[in-house]
Amino acid sequence: MSNNIEALPSILDMCCGSRMFWLDKEDERAVFADIRSEEHSLCDGRRLVIRPDLIADFRALPFANDSFPVVVFDPPHLERVGDSAWMGKKYGKLNKETWLDDLRAGFAEAFRVLWPHGVLIFKWNETQIPVSQILALTPEKPIIGQRTGKNDKTHWILFVKYGVGTLNYE
Repeated sequence: MSNNIEALPSILDMCCGSRMFWLDKEDERAVFADIRSEEHSLCDGRRLVIRPDLIADFRALPFANDSFPVVVFDPPHLERVGDSAWMGKKYGKLNKETWLDDLRAGFAEAFRVLWPHGVLIFKWNETQIPVSQILALTPEKPIIGQRTGKNDKTHWILFVKYGVGTLNYE
């Protein structure tokens, strides 16, 4: 076994989708995970390709505690979208009955697999659900937030995980 920490992936994208915001969609520093692997033709004829390195549910990640110094969490943000709608195919869809618990579990898993003092990059679009409702689902306090996109509806929020033993995610 190699002792070269540089050879190990240092970033987990826990629901990567089509890796839209990644500058290098094949970045070897990252493990790209998603619950789905599929392809679609979008309304403008482009191909939407969702091919994660690992099929995984962000609510129950297959990694040990404290596995990554950086975690990216960009979960589905749409609760109301049709099954065949291109927005649902592109961004995923929340379960109407369980989305609060699902996102709460996602935050817990993100912080569980994050190193102490590691960074969580969280992205949320509040077209349907205000970001304040989402941030209430984690006991962690964000450090930086930036609004972007059309009408400033997309939020990029950074968290730093406290040291070992400060918060219980069980």
